[in-house]
Amino acid sequence: MNALQIACLVLVVVSTVVGVAVFTRGVIAIVRTLQIGAPAPERWRPIGPRLWLVVRELIGHGRFQHRPAIRVAHWSVMVSFPILFLTLVSGYGQVADPEYSLPILGHMPPLEWVTEGIAWLSFAGILALIRVRLTRQPRAKAPESVRRASRFFGSNRGQAYFVEATVVLVVLAVLVLRGLEYALAAQDPATSHLASMWHFPLTSWYGSVWASAPHATLETAVVLAATVKILVSMSWFVVVGLQPTMGVAWHRFLAVVNVYAQRSPRGEVALGPLQPVLVGGAPLDLATIEALPDDARLGVRAIEDFTWKGLLDFSTCTECGRCQEQCPAWATGKPLSPKLLTLALRDHAAATAPYLQAARAAGSADTAIDDSHANIDLVASGVIDPDVLWACTMCGACVQQCPVDIEHVDAIVDMRRYQVLMESAFPKELGGTFTKLERQGNPWGLPARARLDWAKGLPFDVPVIGADVDSAADVDYLFWVGCAGAYEDRAKKTTRAVAELLHTAGVSFAVLGDGESCTGDPARRAGNEVLFQMLASGNVETLNEVGATTIVVTCAHCFNTIAREYPQLGGRYDVVHHTELLNRLVIEGRLTPVAPPVPDGATAQRVTYHDPCYIGRHNQVYEPPRELLGALPGVELAEMPRNRERSFCCGAGGARMWMEETIGTRINANRADEAIATGAEVIATACPFCTVMLSEGVAAHAGSPQATGGNGGAPVRVGVPEVVDISLLLLDRVRASADPA
Repeated sequence: MNALQIACLVLVVVSTVVGVAVFTRGVIAIVRTLQIGAPAPERWRPIGPRLWLVVRELIGHGRFQHRPAIRVAHWSVMVSFPILFLTLVSGYGQVADPEYSLPILGHMPPLEWVTEGIAWLSFAGILALIRVRLTRQPRAKAPESVRRASRFFGSNRGQAYFVEATVVLVVLAVLVLRGLEYALAAQDPATSHLASMWHFPLTSWYGSVWASAPHATLETAVVLAATVKILVSMSWFVVVGLQPTMGVAWHRFLAVVNVYAQRSPRGEVALGPLQPVLVGGAPLDLATIEALPDDARLGVRAIEDFTWKGLLDFSTCTECGRCQEQCPAWATGKPLSPKLLTLALRDHAAATAPYLQAARAAGSADTAIDDSHANIDLVASGVIDPDVLWACTMCGACVQQCPVDIEHVDAIVDMRRYQVLMESAFPKELGGTFTKLERQGNPWGLPARARLDWAKGLPFDVPVIGADVDSAADVDYLFWVGCAGAYEDRAKKTTRAVAELLHTAGVSFAVLGDGESCTGDPARRAGNEVLFQMLASGNVETLNEVGATTIVVTCAHCFNTIAREYPQLGGRYDVVHHTELLNRLVIEGRLTPVAPPVPDGATAQRVTYHDPCYIGRHNQVYEPPRELLGALPGVELAEMPRNRERSFCCGAGGARMWMEETIGTRINANRADEAIATGAEVIATACPFCTVMLSEGVAAHAGSPQATGGNGGAPVRVGVPEVVDISLLLLDRVRASADPA
C-alpha cells in the first residue's frame, strides 16, 4: 500500500465515521420531532397490507400519473440508491486494493448487468430532472405572478441542486470505476476472461480504450475514483444530517414510512371522508360533547397537537411543488400554497421540538422552557396566516398529486376546527351560515316546509316516506334531494329532471320531504365539527328509522358525506350519484335518448364537462358522467385541458360556497375561462354547487367577445355557454323520444 492509498484510506475512514455520526444525529432529531406529536396507533396496522402497499407504490411509482417521463426518470434515480449501495461497499476495498471485488457477488453477471443498467439509467434520469428544474425554476427578476406559476416557487433551490449534483457525481464515479475495473482485468492474464461484455455489458466500450494505459496509472485512478465516490457520499450524509428539515434529501428515507402509514392500507389517497376529531383517543360524538372537560382542546392549536403522522407528513415533503401547481387557491393569487404551508409547519416543528422534549424530560409543565415554546398558537403567532387557512376549497388536488402521500386537507381541517370551536375565529360570513344550519337545517335559512316546493307542477306524484309510503324499503331508491336541490332555483331544475327521468324509467323512489336536513358538509369542512355531529346524527337516525338502504343523490357533497362520512356515525348505505344511476338506466335501455329537433344545417352540440371535486377526485367517479354524455345523440364532448384527476375546482368546496372571495381572482372565473375556451355551447355539471359557481363565472363574460383559457391558452372568440346539469341534457333527449312529432 503506497502513500496515496494510505492518505485516501485515512480520508475515507474519517469521513465515514463523521458522516455516519452526523447522519445518525439527523435521524435522532427527526425522531424526536415526531415524538412530540400525538399518538396515531391506527397507522401501524395491518402490517401485511401496508408492507405490500409500500412495495407497490415504490416500485410502480403510481403517484406520478400524467408525468410518464418524470416517472421513469425519478424511478431510475430512486432505485439507484439501494442497487448501487454495493458499489459503495466495494469502494472501501478498492482504496486499499485497486483490484478488489466483493466475494461471490463481485463478478456475478446478473448483478453486474443490473448495476451498469441502473447506473446509466440513473445518470440519464438525473440529467432529465435537472433539466426540468432548470427550465421551470422561477427567475428572480420575473414578476411575482410569473414566478408563482412555477411549481418550484418557494422551494430551496440550493438544497435541490446539491442533491442532484451528488447523484451525478456518485453515478459518474460508479461508471468510471466500472471502466477502470474492465481495464485492470484485461491487463491481468488471470482475470482477462472477465474483460468481456458478459461482465461489462455497458462499460466495456470505453474500458477497452483505457486498457492500454500503464497498470500503475489504472490502479491510481481506481483509488482516486473510489475515494471521490466515498467522500461525495459522506459529504451528503454530513450535509443532510446537519439539516433535518432538508426534505428534498430526507424524503428518500421518510417517504417509505409515510407511504406505509398513510390513511388507507389499500393505498387510497386521504380524500373522501374527513377524519373525526379525537378526544382522549376516541372519536368525538354527541355523547362525548356533553361530557367534555372544561380544559378539552378540539382541533389543532399548536404543533404538538398534530399526530406523529402529521409531523411525519411535514418532514417528508420533497418540495416538488406538484400540490402547489394544482392548487386553485394558489393559481388565483391567494396566499395558500399547500407546499409552503407544509414547509412552514415543518420548520416550526423542528425549531420547537428540542424545547418541548427538554420540558417533557424535566417532567414539569411549568418550566420556563415549556412556557415559552409549548402550546404556541399556530395562527395567533403568525406561523400560519388566517387567509392561508381559509382559502382552501378542500378540492383534494394537493393530496391527489403528492408523490409521498402527505395529507394536507386533514391538517388544514384540524387547524380550522380549533379556530372555530375553541376561539370562535372564522370569516364573518360563516357566522350566518352556522346560524342558519343550526336553526333551519340548511345554509339558505329557509323553512323546512319549503323542501317539497320543487315538486309542484310535476305531472306525477312524488311520494314522501311516512306520508305516502311506510318506509324506504317499499321503493327502489330513497331520493336525497339536498338543500340546494330543494331551495336553489338552478338546482331545483336538476331535482325535477332527475325525478322525471326516474319516473319515466319506471324506477320507484320516495323522498323525506321536511324530514331532510343538511348533511353537515359545509359545517364540517368549515371546522365546526360539533354542528356537523348534530346535523349528521339527526340524519343518520332518520335514515335508519325509515329503513334506508339505497340512496340516490344529485349533490356531490351530499354524496360524499352520506356515503363516506356517515359510516363513522353508524349510517351505512348504498349511495349512488344521479349520473351513475342515469347512465345505468340508459345502458339497460330503460331510458332512450334521441336527438332533439335542430335547425337545418346545425352541427352537433359542443359540450364540455366539469368534474366536481367531490365525485371526481374524492370518490373516483369519472367515467359514468362521460359515458352518459357520450350516449346523448347530437352531443360532441370537448374536454378541458384540466380534467379528471387534474380537474380544476369551481371554488365552492371547503365551505367556500358561503364565503366571499376577496383576494386574487375568482376561482370560478378561472374555471369558466377554461370551459369557454373550448368553444363549448354547454358546460355540463353534476353538482349544484358547481352549477352555481360556474354560472356566475360565465356571467362575468357576458358581453365580452373574448376569453382566455385557464391554462394560459390564446384568446379565442366565443359565445356565452349555458351551464346545466347533465340530467337536463338527458331529459331533453328522452322527452324527444316520447314526442309523437
